[in-house]
Amino acid sequence: MDTIDERLAVIQPLNKFWYANKVAALDMLRLDLIHPVVSGNKWFKLRLNMNHAIESGYKTIITSGGGFSNHLVATAYASKLFGIKSIGVVRGRYNVLTPTLEACKEYGMELVFVTREDYAGRHEPNWARNLVAHFDETFMIPEGGANEWGRAGAGLLNRFINGQYTHVAVAVGSATTMIGIRNKTSNQQQILGFAPMKQGAYLNGYISTHAVPEKNANWRLFDNWHFGGFGKWSNELIGFMNEFYKENNIPLDIVYTSKMMYGLHEMLTDNFFTESDKILCIHSGGLQGNVTVKHLLKY
Repeated sequence: MDTIDERLAVIQPLNKFWYANKVAALDMLRLDLIHPVVSGNKWFKLRLNMNHAIESGYKTIITSGGGFSNHLVATAYASKLFGIKSIGVVRGRYNVLTPTLEACKEYGMELVFVTREDYAGRHEPNWARNLVAHFDETFMIPEGGANEWGRAGAGLLNRFINGQYTHVAVAVGSATTMIGIRNKTSNQQQILGFAPMKQGAYLNGYISTHAVPEKNANWRLFDNWHFGGFGKWSNELIGFMNEFYKENNIPLDIVYTSKMMYGLHEMLTDNFFTESDKILCIHSGGLQGNVTVKHLLKY
């Protein structure tokens, strides 16, 4: 059986050209290496959810996302590995399925499409279950794995985060990973979140609500580098991704890590950090999202 191997994750120092005379160290945790589909933080947000669902006797996983959702395809694949049925509630209608949704179907996920207006109610109790009421014994995993098991699973990333790092940088979608890391790392370590969408600062309140009270400090969320909105990109960002790969031999994804690293590069240039700081960047995987720009990438 195909497996997801956390031991494949490595910490890779970035080329010193990138940060010379700016900080003492700049490394990247390569979570993208643990699996080609259930990669990065997606696995950590899903693993405890899956264990809970199976141990509790649930027969079906329900989750939701957009047409290019890393979370949807990761859930579909993980459900296949765990031997449990999966249903994906998809935002919007598609006459032609995206490559992501095609992959979800290939991995056995049943897709249910709803209008964007109906999808806006996804935070209401039993929203998804009402859409698929004909299925018995269903367990709902919120979009992005944003529940107690997702946050606890993300907290397991602490095993990779050495106490030597003064800052930990992570891309933020649902903020589940950022919260999980904040709750488990030292209070002295600064957690920097990079939201790839417009007005991502709305997540500040959510993070504060779910951070352990004694850990609700020394974190900061940035939404400066969204390039027009979630999933949006420019030729400048593509050029940055290609240059980053050339310098570091690390592929970035177009939605999350590319915008995080672009923002971090600007912060380094603007002397946001001190020369003694040591930064760990989390590569959250999601490289399947590059399919729409593959022809522009030099990797």
